[in-house]
Amino acid sequence: MEYKNRYGDVFTFKQLENGNIQWSGPFEYCRFGMPNDYTKAWEKFKEDYGGLDYEEFKDAVHTWDEETNSHVFADLLPLVTSKKDVINMVDPSGGPFISEGMNMKTFGLKGVVKEFITNEDGYEIVVE
Repeated sequence: MEYKNRYGDVFTFKQLENGNIQWSGPFEYCRFGMPNDYTKAWEKFKEDYGGLDYEEFKDAVHTWDEETNSHVFADLLPLVTSKKDVINMVDPSGGPFISEGMNMKTFGLKGVVKEFITNEDGYEIVVE
């Protein structure tokens, strides 16, 4: 399947035998994202406060206190880092923007995006 973006760049998508998708094209101007790693911050939170499971903590750590005009858990935010070995969003200039959780049926393909693996042709989109 081919996709032509607003700048006329052509990207191709090919469903692979393993179920993933090869995404090829001109990625010269591109941004990408890496998911947050809350592990260290959550461990410290459990030591100091306790009471929330990991998923609840991921939202709570960003809580803003309007009265003090600061984050409630400001001491924990520096412990939130990026998973630098996982890519969860790719956005070449002009599109298409593709991120974790997107259904690839938009492009006539099967699967929901889990992550991306860089390769010499572009990205292998890992799907569930």
